[in-house]
Amino acid sequence: MTNTPQNLDALELPQADPVGVARWFGFCAVLLTVCIVGLVVVARQMNVDAADWHERVCEWQAGVAAWKQQWHSPAAVTQLWAGFLRVFEVTPAEFKLLFLLTYLVCCTTVTPLPTGPVVAAMAVQEVAVGGGLWSTTLLVAVVGAAGSTVANLSDYAIFTLLLRRPRIARIRETKTFGVASRWFAKSPFFILTLFTLLPIPVDVVRLLAITCRYSRVHFAAASFLGRFIRYGVFAFVTYAFDLGGFAPLALLALGALLAIGKGMTSLAKK
Repeated sequence: MTNTPQNLDALELPQADPVGVARWFGFCAVLLTVCIVGLVVVARQMNVDAADWHERVCEWQAGVAAWKQQWHSPAAVTQLWAGFLRVFEVTPAEFKLLFLLTYLVCCTTVTPLPTGPVVAAMAVQEVAVGGGLWSTTLLVAVVGAAGSTVANLSDYAIFTLLLRRPRIARIRETKTFGVASRWFAKSPFFILTLFTLLPIPVDVVRLLAITCRYSRVHFAAASFLGRFIRYGVFAFVTYAFDLGGFAPLALLALGALLAIGKGMTSLAKK
């Protein structure tokens, strides 16, 4: 059963400009090519013993294999993390930042790779990309936010393309979408920034913004701001408290506790 919501054009949302999907993914291909070439160039300039480098890479590959077989095992996760840090101990900051950018550009809704531990790894004190707390926090936040913004804009292009199909576009005629779009239209930039900032594996609000034809410029700005704060907090907490890869999990647990506490308080008032 469907119920036509308020006309989207009547909602107070900055409307999107036409999306050139082919041009966008052409840009992404060029960006990834430049990043990969940069990684190769920097790697060739590293003053690292070949045997030592091979040993470190093998340790990391062994950790990946163990994690694939027993992803739920704390021992496998620890082995993966240790191998990851062993590789990054001998790489310069330029390599780490290019790797971070390349990796995050590939982390889309279609390819849901984990982002938190990789971002946190860039701020572990032994291998941090900066010379101190604040430089590390700023570098991780800027580069990480840039990479995730590109990935989110790729989601924008993909789902805009899908919504051009009449059968999929009918979602805009449902009662649920009508309620959600009116809620989103009350404060779209704030809502999108907030849900981009929160360390939760949920992309519903971002997909809602795309379905509402929210402006790509505003969408990109909200994505950058939210991820800048999010990754900045990850990097700051990781470096300052030496939490390693557990920083994202600790912040996620804190967010869950705050949400539960707020929910219980609301119920108690009723």
